[in-house]
Amino acid sequence: MKLRTRLFITFATMVIMPLVLTALAYLSIRGYMAHTMQREYGFEAADYEALSGSIKAGGDQTAALFHQFLEIIETSPEKLEDKAFLSDLNAQAAEKASYIIVRKGEDLYYAGNSKLAVRIYDTLPAYGHDTSVPDTGYYYNQLQKLVKQADFLFSDGSEGSIFIITPISDIFSRSLLIDMMIAVVLILVFTACMLTQWIHKGIFRPIRELNAAMQKIAEGDLDHALTTEEKGEFGDLFRNYEDMRLRLKESIEEKVLNERQNKELISNISHDLKTPITAIKGYVEGLMDGVADTPEKMEKYIRTIYNKANDMDQLINELTFYSGIDSNRIPYNFHRINVNEYFRDCVEEVGLDLESQNIRLNYSNLTDLDTRIIADPEQLKRVINNIISNSVKYMDKPQGIIDIRILDEVDSIRIEIEDNGKGISARDLGHIFERFYRTDASRNSSKGGSGIGLSIVKKIIEDHGGYIWATSRENEGTCLHFVIRKYREVENDEQNIDN
Repeated sequence: MKLRTRLFITFATMVIMPLVLTALAYLSIRGYMAHTMQREYGFEAADYEALSGSIKAGGDQTAALFHQFLEIIETSPEKLEDKAFLSDLNAQAAEKASYIIVRKGEDLYYAGNSKLAVRIYDTLPAYGHDTSVPDTGYYYNQLQKLVKQADFLFSDGSEGSIFIITPISDIFSRSLLIDMMIAVVLILVFTACMLTQWIHKGIFRPIRELNAAMQKIAEGDLDHALTTEEKGEFGDLFRNYEDMRLRLKESIEEKVLNERQNKELISNISHDLKTPITAIKGYVEGLMDGVADTPEKMEKYIRTIYNKANDMDQLINELTFYSGIDSNRIPYNFHRINVNEYFRDCVEEVGLDLESQNIRLNYSNLTDLDTRIIADPEQLKRVINNIISNSVKYMDKPQGIIDIRILDEVDSIRIEIEDNGKGISARDLGHIFERFYRTDASRNSSKGGSGIGLSIVKKIIEDHGGYIWATSRENEGTCLHFVIRKYREVENDEQNIDN
């Protein structure tokens, strides 16, 4: 969920939920109070004035005084004829925001509040009204008064009634106020807890998880993954972190691999340079000591020194070219090349060297004589030389044979260079284009090489827009195949326009 949506929901919840819950709380308290008034006072009063006037509150606060009246009537009813005593009782009632009225017969005998008593006197219930239920009270909607009545007899036998009048409109319902305050507090606490939990789950928990994951990154642990189905900003943040972690892990693994390969390259080059240097030193010492005492021996020594120097030069060239591969700075100079002419010249040049090593070179071209490709002649020649050099290096037959075939693939040409060497096992075949990989782990000096020849070949072919693969059978030979697209002249569309 997006943060904007989450903030909108939070704001709406903070405003709407307390209002809704407060309304529900008010209706619940109102229903409870209405039920209480019906049960305790024998009538329904569910209107707002009844609630705000609090019949129950008024009844509760005068209950003790009313029971005192009942005790006096039972033990000493004559006290109610003493107006001074009635004044004391009225003073107690006044503390409860009430006043008393005493009626003798049909006449007003005593009024604690004469002004208010005149207004309500004619509405008071008659003597003996439901005296079996002494706590009965009546609520007058027009006058908003709570009346409690107790009947007695005067000493002269006259009928008398004492009333406690509580002006409900003057008493704000403390019970309703307290209940609503408690309800509002509980509603706010509930809303706050719910929003806090929701925000904690939706914001703080993802931040804590992301912080822990970043701490893992800082400690070098790149295997701590973060996955989420969450949408919005945090989902994007988790996915961006995961992309960063994978890229960083890949980069570090590649860096470690490159460092290991560089160390291996230095080791390989050091080993392969040591062999010709040792040979050169030996032959030079032979010349210096006069071992080559005939012109034939001297020529042999000098030629050997020259060949070993060439081997060293080739190793150094491979190392230089390898550094260009890593930095993507291989110099290319592409031209349109006639396939027939180019490969015929290559075969003639390579054939002379192979003939001196007792290796027969066969060449066939099955493409049209005018077939052309776009390629760098020097780099393509490096490909052919590296493949043939690799074939010669692992040749184990008395009579070596290398076949070069150019095949037509409609839109491309396929070059096959096949030998009858010892072949490559199926286990090693998928790795021969990896840097520094050798099928011969023994590294005897007669094989030599840096182990990057075929990786260079693969890089050059791919930079030409082609692809390369190998097939092999152990003890029978190996064939390398690579494909390069043909060059097509763009025909002039104007020739097809009708004049």
